[in-house]
Amino acid sequence: MILDQLKNIDIYKGVSPDIYAGLQFLQNATPDIAVGTYPINDNVKAVVSEYETVADFSRGYEAHKHVIDIQYPIIGLERVKWSPIEGMAVNIPYDEAKDRTFYKDPSPQGTHVDIGNGIFAIMFPEDGHGPQHYIEKSELIKKITIKIAIR
Repeated sequence: MILDQLKNIDIYKGVSPDIYAGLQFLQNATPDIAVGTYPINDNVKAVVSEYETVADFSRGYEAHKHVIDIQYPIIGLERVKWSPIEGMAVNIPYDEAKDRTFYKDPSPQGTHVDIGNGIFAIMFPEDGHGPQHYIEKSELIKKITIKIAIR
């Protein structure tokens, strides 16, 4: 997992052109962006969603086999729980169509990050992430998730 500020995206130019393209989309997006899916290039798309944050994300820690997620609430703040998936138990088996498995029993080294207000998180296939948690109280957020295809 990488946690950083949008103002630092130029660091990622040399890391991955697809990650950088996704970060540029986030940096240029405005809070009035409509809910929906936005193609960025052949490997990258942005998914804009709105939802109320919750105390407990009941499905557990999500992980993907074929995408990297960049998650950023453009409106509001969100707490995302994190744990390496190694050693975790499967809570909901892999769904090939949605490219996701949900896990439970996080590592003792698991933690959380608070994203939004200029802070984004990049989640790789080995990163179990439990999104949609509130920080102090439930709030409606608008979130952009960049999906970067990997093989």
